[in-house]
Amino acid sequence: MNEQMEEQNQKIQERLENVKHRIAVASGKGGVGKSLVSGLLASYLAKKGYSVGLLDADITGPSIPRMFGVAGIEGKSDKGILPPSSANGVKIMSLSLVLSDNSSAVIWRGPMISNAIRQFVSDIDWGDLDYLIVDLPPGTSDAPLTVMQILNLDGLVVVTSPQQLAFEIVRKAINMSKTMNVKVLGLVENMAYAMCPHCNERINLFGDTGGDILAKKAEVPYLGSIPIDPRISTLSDSGGIEQYENEDIDKIVDKIIENVD
Repeated sequence: MNEQMEEQNQKIQERLENVKHRIAVASGKGGVGKSLVSGLLASYLAKKGYSVGLLDADITGPSIPRMFGVAGIEGKSDKGILPPSSANGVKIMSLSLVLSDNSSAVIWRGPMISNAIRQFVSDIDWGDLDYLIVDLPPGTSDAPLTVMQILNLDGLVVVTSPQQLAFEIVRKAINMSKTMNVKVLGLVENMAYAMCPHCNERINLFGDTGGDILAKKAEVPYLGSIPIDPRISTLSDSGGIEQYENEDIDKIVDKIIENVD
């Protein structure tokens, strides 16, 4: 077992030599839009001309392939499994791509989930990447810890929504990152506002948003906010998330690039 682990660790390191930057996207709780932010980050990086991989490490709740409209794996090379690519060239790997039935529940304990994440890194032929984005499962348990331990991350993007409960829990993800000596690149506030379709006025549906205040208290950069937009849901459900355009998101991605470099 130790020899197998050492061999896998070596393969992981070999893969990572071809990846310039490794960024994980995390949240303290589910339902705040972490996977959406992961998908948008990967999409916008690709639009800016970077080569991008997107690893769906949310093993029990994978949603990335549906968002990008990809299904199944591409086959194998002499270096490993070839992940499918999106319309804009984002290489994607997720457990849902290898399951025969996506409606089946993945009832795995922590060690199995951690091993699956390790295999996604070691056995996938990612090729040369400028950025590998990792969509973490919510919380601070085995899976996020595995990613932080094996990937030598350049940083973590933390996602919250404009409710006090979400603010309180997301601080746990920030504290986990600091404990693991992983740089927090910044905080993104999802579902922060809506735009009136008639007058184009910005409406804060949950009152005055406080993502910038939380970021200041946690001593991490505030990257910006993402709106509630029906078009996001429509495009995600139809596999067209790469078609979504928003100036605020573009600015968020620019800040992340700046904070990594």
